[in-house]
Amino acid sequence: MRVNANRVRALREDRSWTQEELALAAGLNLRTVQRIENEATGSAQSKKALANAFDIDSSELDQDSTHLLPRYEFKTVEIEPGEGLLSGISRDGYPDITQLLNAEGEDGWMLIQILTPDFAERLRAGRTGRFVALMQRERLPTDDEARSARTRR
Repeated sequence: MRVNANRVRALREDRSWTQEELALAAGLNLRTVQRIENEATGSAQSKKALANAFDIDSSELDQDSTHLLPRYEFKTVEIEPGEGLLSGISRDGYPDITQLLNAEGEDGWMLIQILTPDFAERLRAGRTGRFVALMQRERLPTDDEARSARTRR
């Protein structure tokens, strides 16, 4: 039986419960809770036990038949490498890519690709030029999009 794993996880986290604590509260095996959260499958009895532990109607754990496709937003980040970025890591002016990516990651951005125009030509000339990091993150649905999806069910 399909179970809304996101709803189970959200209800558990709202209560600051671990998976083990939820398993204990629902009278289920830890592995059952893990399977429900990871694979969105479980028996009707497991679904009822979870609903009882959360003090909700079991229909609230039904798998949402209307899925919003994930939407992404993109941006570019320019990276100034300085002269001869690829000729030696220890050179002055080498950008701290890790720090840049971690800073962007704090806001949910994920690196897709690093680009540089005319890479081969610049490499032969001993300069790599400006790098451009292409970043993406999932855009959460707006209230209107979420409301529209719920009314289509």
